[in-house]
Amino acid sequence: MARQESFSSFSVLAFLLTIAAPPIWPQSTPLPTTYTVTQVNSMMGPAVTETVYRSGSKALVDMTMPPSPDKPKGFHTRALYDLQANTSFDWNLNQTPMPCSAGAFSGAWGDPFADSVAEMADLVKQNPKQVGTETVNGIATKIFEIEQPVKARIWLDAQYGEAVKTQMTEPGGQPQIISEIKQISLAAPPASLFVLPADCAAAAAAPRVPTEAERIAAETGGNAADFANAIYPPGSDNSCTVLYRVVRAGSMETIASGFQVAVDIAFDPQHPPSYTTGDGAHPTFSGGGIHEVTAQMRNSVLRIDNAPKVFYLDTYFGTAGDSSAMIYRHCFAPQTVLLYVVKNPAKISDGGDWLYVKSGKYATVNPPR
Repeated sequence: MARQESFSSFSVLAFLLTIAAPPIWPQSTPLPTTYTVTQVNSMMGPAVTETVYRSGSKALVDMTMPPSPDKPKGFHTRALYDLQANTSFDWNLNQTPMPCSAGAFSGAWGDPFADSVAEMADLVKQNPKQVGTETVNGIATKIFEIEQPVKARIWLDAQYGEAVKTQMTEPGGQPQIISEIKQISLAAPPASLFVLPADCAAAAAAPRVPTEAERIAAETGGNAADFANAIYPPGSDNSCTVLYRVVRAGSMETIASGFQVAVDIAFDPQHPPSYTTGDGAHPTFSGGGIHEVTAQMRNSVLRIDNAPKVFYLDTYFGTAGDSSAMIYRHCFAPQTVLLYVVKNPAKISDGGDWLYVKSGKYATVNPPR
């Protein structure tokens, strides 16, 4: 069956916020740790509603989207975080029985206050101008505008610096509200929200899931600090050539065959297309500017000269499955190695990581063994 996919509006919004977005004034007010924040994101088609409930060290993120042609059932997911133990549980309320997965995390988890402050660290470089004040959904805000790379207007909470509303205007286009906080309450959410559903009991009793750094260290057999996750923004401002290679987790041996590679170097995060992979022994790729580049690989390495700041990469293993991602350019050298570290090439759904090599022996195309 042909495969279709599109991108989460949250990954694209993160990209935009890293271009334009942090505190315009020093953060002096302590950020709240007890709250309920409801935000609507309508950047890409049907609006996605995200409500974050927090009570001290416990947080719940509830995300819903109504049915659409691409997602006939819509979706309704929840993630419960223990901010002291750095553990999380995710479940899908639209499925029966309800799947529940346990995980571990470090760093950001989705705090709307802290993330807004952190993600807005480059706005000062864009010479923002305060153009007024406005109360949005009962929240006092200061309004800032930037002109480049696209015209943006951002309403920042006057007390905490939270991005209450974000509006983008493309050249020749009409202003579009891409995100808006509908409600903020600093009252304590009901304690019942932070109780795991019964279907998650087994996941709660399961062994702890490794952190990302632990997982990368296990997959590469090295120091996680030598690698950078390629799907995390922002992309490097400096240019470089990306050397892409597929390797097996654990041994880090090159996987030289059994897959196809397709690239869309014209990928536009503001207008992400839908991609389709056809059926058959040698399927074709379509959508956007994607095209197959398997034949361009030399000695199992694909060379992407002057890689764009963000591009789309698909590695298709036929009946074993495939993996694709929006890749951000991270330049650690004029020629920077990008690895797709596959746990099981016979079953791609077992997982893998897209990793740039910052340093160490894998930073060269032909690393020593």
